[in-house]
Amino acid sequence: MAFSSGNSSGPMAEINVTPLVDVMLVLLIIFIITAPLMSHKVKIELPEANLVQNEDDKKAPPVPPITVSVKEDGSLYWNDEAISKEILESRLSSTAQLQPQPKLNLRGDRTTKMRTINEVTKIAQGQGMLDIGYVATKEKGQ
Repeated sequence: MAFSSGNSSGPMAEINVTPLVDVMLVLLIIFIITAPLMSHKVKIELPEANLVQNEDDKKAPPVPPITVSVKEDGSLYWNDEAISKEILESRLSSTAQLQPQPKLNLRGDRTTKMRTINEVTKIAQGQGMLDIGYVATKEKGQ
């Protein structure tokens, strides 16, 4: 309600800021109370990581990745060399023992069934390959 002290019978042209100030004070009190609760109460000293490489790591050249390609008919290629599933298993088994283990890039034709790609992935995982990546090309126009 607005009261005026004059003979004018029209509404007041001034804005009543009292409710705005009340709301702002309530928000200020809420922030003052909750701010200390947001800080962590338990102090933990985190371990430090040793990011310096030793001399052996600096001398060793990076291991090139291995590319296994799968065609629509199920034929397999190890770095562009045709192989069978049995040879793939033995090569993956011996490659998985290398230190550091090379990455395995798995490429499939656009029309290759996912079942075939899944079989090759399971063979690689079964032989101990840890880092298996799938190679795709970016669609044109993107």
